[in-house]
Amino acid sequence: MYKLVAIYRVPENQAAFDEHYFNVHAPLMAKVPGYERVEVSRVTRTLLGEPQYYLMFEMWFPNEEALKAALRSKENQEAGKDLMGFAGDLVTVFTAQVVREEAQ
Repeated sequence: MYKLVAIYRVPENQAAFDEHYFNVHAPLMAKVPGYERVEVSRVTRTLLGEPQYYLMFEMWFPNEEALKAALRSKENQEAGKDLMGFAGDLVTVFTAQVVREEAQ
């Protein structure tokens, strides 16, 4: 499994951020092809370190090829343009390979 991950620092105006994220950006990301699932998590508590994170987005792909194709897609380019416009100074985006997964 491979993931596209975005971690957002705490925005100055959380209500405006949420409005844009959930009503504009999330629908754009939903159009990106090839993913199996999306998880959006709100950081509720910092257990160690400074409280700096607000939201985490994870988009799961079945394999590296699907992730690469999604990154090259016009839908992802459109979502990326939107991202830079409303949260470019708040976000860190990276890809990750799942190396261990457990269920309880």
